[in-house]
Formats: sequence, structure tokens, C-alpha cells
Amino acid sequence: MFKFCSLFSGSSGNSLFVSAGNTKIIIDAGLSGKRIIEALRSIGENPAELSAILVTHEHSDHTRGVGIMSRKFNVPIYANQRTWGMMEREIGPVVAENRQYFDTGAEFEIGNVVVKPFAIPHDASEPVGFNFLFNGKKVTTATDIGHITKDLLNNFYMSDLILLESNHDIEMLKVGPYPWHLKKRILGERGHLSNEMAGKVIAHLAENGTRKFLLGHLSRENNFPELAYQTVYNALTEKKLCVGSDITLEVALRDRTSMVVEL
Repeated sequence: MFKFCSLFSGSSGNSLFVSAGNTKIIIDAGLSGKRIIEALRSIGENPAELSAILVTHEHSDHTRGVGIMSRKFNVPIYANQRTWGMMEREIGPVVAENRQYFDTGAEFEIGNVVVKPFAIPHDASEPVGFNFLFNGKKVTTATDIGHITKDLLNNFYMSDLILLESNHDIEMLKVGPYPWHLKKRILGERGHLSNEMAGKVIAHLAENGTRKFLLGHLSRENNFPELAYQTVYNALTEKKLCVGSDITLEVALRDRTSMVVEL
């Protein structure tokens, strides 16, 4: 059985959990080790049983606890070479056997799970999202996305569950407290995905067969869960897709675990 849970997802810190049998993986560790350990235990998981930590990119809201978790539980860290080059000083010492490298676009295996990292447009060295494949099921995680491309959609298709970024409301961002250079970055081609665009993508994916969606990486200052949910809900409704019967739609929160999804 595939299990997935967002431990934390937002601009202040990110960590996701996926498991299949005895293979247990966290994607990013952007909070303190203590908080990630507590979150894992709250969903009945033992941090000492982790098989791997996958890293999407080097920004601190995705890496703050990576080194701590690896050292405490002797867990291998998987990242591409450019991400390793940018984060290794920040995460502290990692023993040689726990320094694992993958090539973006190339599938590899962790236990009984096939993992495919795919490129995303974001202002980091070589950022990725992930497909997880097990027993005919596919889970996809994709945040920190500046804009949607055909390659991204190709990686999203046929997902049974996708956690997709719904970072900001455009109007809230424009009138909010951020300085102009930060607003420009977030709205740019290598920034973050808005609620509106997330709605369009999710409606398209729903029309192509995906039925379970989680909205992730919400901004604390430029979004709130009810607005992100309603924007995507409206996009689905416009396509005559019924949330609750045809479609499952949830919001992954910044400060607590989401529901555990089983596939």
C-alpha cells in the first residue's frame, strides 16, 4: 500500500512523507529535526525506520533539518550534484555512504519504490519535483514552480495523487507588504505558482484522470487556505467536476500534518 502525508508544507518550511511497505521516504526536511520527528510520530511512523531523505533544492525552507535527520538516524540523503554543491556547507557533515546522487530525469529505486526526479522552473541550482511509482500507482510532488511547461504536465499525467503548489493569490501579493524585488521574483518565470494557475492545472489533470489533489507550499503572507481551496474548487466546478464525489481536494497546511492518504 502507498501512503502519503504532508508533514509541513509552506513558505516557512517543507517536509513530505511517502511510504510503500518497508520503504519510508521524506521529501525535504525544511524545519527542525525535532518538529519533523514529532510529525512523523504523530502519524504512527518511526523516524528510525526512514529509508531516505530526498531533496528538491537547496533553499533553507527545504533543507534546514536534512543534515540533522541524516546524522541522528543514519539516513541516506539523495540529491542531484548541483544541489549537493549548494547545500553541503549548510547541512553540516554527512558520512560518505549517506551522500547519494541522482541524475535529474533518470529513474532510480529506493527499496520497492521507483523514483523519478524531474526538472522544475525555480530560482535554485537544479530544482526538481518527484514521481513515486509502486504497484501500479503514481504519487507526484511538485512545488516551487515558476511556470507550467509541457514537460511538467507530462510528468504530472497519470498521477493517482499530486501535491501541487498553490503559493499565492496574485492580488494579495501585489498589494501586500513584500518589497517590489521580492514580488517580482515570486511572480517571475522561476518563482512560485499562483492559486489561479494551480486551479487551471488541476482542472486539466482532473479531466485527464487524476482524482486526488493536495494544495501545497502556501505563502503565509500572500495566501490563506480557504482562498487557495476556493480558487481551485471554482476551477474544477467550471469544468463540471464535482469536488467530494469525482475529486478529492485538500490543503496541506504550513504548521501541521495533513491527512494520511492511502492508495
